[in-house]
Amino acid sequence: MPQIIETIDVDVPVRAAYDQWTQFEEFPRFLEHVESITQTTPTLTAWKINIGGQIREFEAEITEQHPDERVAWTSTGGEEVHAGVVTFHKLDEAKTRVTLQLDWEAKGLLEKLASATGVATHAIKDDMGHFKEYIESKGSPDGAWRGDVQA
Repeated sequence: MPQIIETIDVDVPVRAAYDQWTQFEEFPRFLEHVESITQTTPTLTAWKINIGGQIREFEAEITEQHPDERVAWTSTGGEEVHAGVVTFHKLDEAKTRVTLQLDWEAKGLLEKLASATGVATHAIKDDMGHFKEYIESKGSPDGAWRGDVQA
């Protein structure tokens, strides 16, 4: 199962970076391949993504969440098989390091090729850059969910 780890520093306080990340329905604003996310319960999201013109739908369950520290999830249905965690590290009062680890199962020739050639890693790096631009340009998050989900 391929693994991608990407880190980016954002010029916002840790609370702002974390709070924005908990606004899953806003992900299409900065994640290129995400068409929509619907949060159906506090810990369950329904995703619609577009990978190379192929539409995929799946659900992901938040398996662990601690405000200003981490959000972990795993897919629960559909064609996508993946799990991930994003962590937030306070560098100073106005700067946060965001680290994303994504484990996924490449399906089909296109995804296997993207994994083997580094295209998938590059796409995640671009998306993290889009997140940085989005939250820094706003200065404050679109909302927040500060609930705690124990592993």
